[in-house]
Amino acid sequence: MTAPARIRAPGPSSVQALRALWAPTVALGVRGLIRMRRRPSLMVPVIVTPLFFVITFGNSFEAVAELPGYGDIDVTAWVLPWAALQGGAFAGVGASAMAAQDMQDGFFDRLLLAPVSRVVVLAGAVSYAVARSLIPLTLVIPLGYLLGVDFRGGVAGMAMMWIGGIGLAVVMSLLGLTLVYRLKSMKALAVVQMTIVISTFLSIGQVPLAVMDGWLHTVARLNPVTNILRMARQGMLGDVAWSTTWPGLVAIAGLVVAFGTTAWFTLRRVS
Repeated sequence: MTAPARIRAPGPSSVQALRALWAPTVALGVRGLIRMRRRPSLMVPVIVTPLFFVITFGNSFEAVAELPGYGDIDVTAWVLPWAALQGGAFAGVGASAMAAQDMQDGFFDRLLLAPVSRVVVLAGAVSYAVARSLIPLTLVIPLGYLLGVDFRGGVAGMAMMWIGGIGLAVVMSLLGLTLVYRLKSMKALAVVQMTIVISTFLSIGQVPLAVMDGWLHTVARLNPVTNILRMARQGMLGDVAWSTTWPGLVAIAGLVVAFGTTAWFTLRRVS
């Protein structure tokens, strides 16, 4: 009779390997936040962008909801998640800008020479994008209450908006990092900013899909940001449902895999 096989617990090497990835990743994210605190100008777009979109496209266009096709919606509640996702997306640009600045200052070269995996270099920038996105995603909630938004989906609805905003922050940071690693210049950020503007405006950010026609309807229907916005917005207009949630999660996951792959392979070629 053979003795039963022993189940081995994770050894110290596994814990140390995980810590070797986790600790420097968090440190790079914290470094970005410290840099942002020391340079208040970096916080201006993070704070001003969502506030600008809510005020400009919210109360100023309340009468638009009276047009056929809108249904019984609150325009401010409709615009609020769109503004929050804009803030999250531009937080990703901020992470890419930090990487470009590090390349110009020489800090990026020191990172590549450090005894850490290049996964840490990529994940550290993304962690900063996530932390940075929490600022606009948090600010829009009290702003919504001040403007009379009902938040019908409660905490679950707010969570959907946070997931959408953080997801777009990760996606746009990976896209920006791909271009920064390839071009090694701040000029790459202009492409990312244009991508954010085009992808969010050619979606259901401003108007429902039902009132669009022609090429705009086709583009908005195929645009993955439409599904992310629909997921993030559902808690502002009603209850949270799985049928509205899973397409947004799939869109975020697909974009993260696509841009994460390009960012990783581009980083590996950087010398």
